[in-house]
Amino acid sequence: MLGADSPWEAHRLDSRGIYLLGQAPDVVEGVTAFLEKRRPHFPMRVDTDLPDLGPRWPERPGPLT
Repeated sequence: MLGADSPWEAHRLDSRGIYLLGQAPDVVEGVTAFLEKRRPHFPMRVDTDLPDLGPRWPERPGPLT
């Protein structure tokens, strides 16, 4: 967000992400696993389940040849 017009734009985007992800299935699983004293199994995947909050990080470059 270094290119943003103001810090409020970054704050708004960050706040929306915290709100949306705070309701996600991974949160329920993390808390439940902690209370049950077991290893968590997080159902969400970064490549398919993250909300669209803004520009994506650039794709990982392919293998070096």
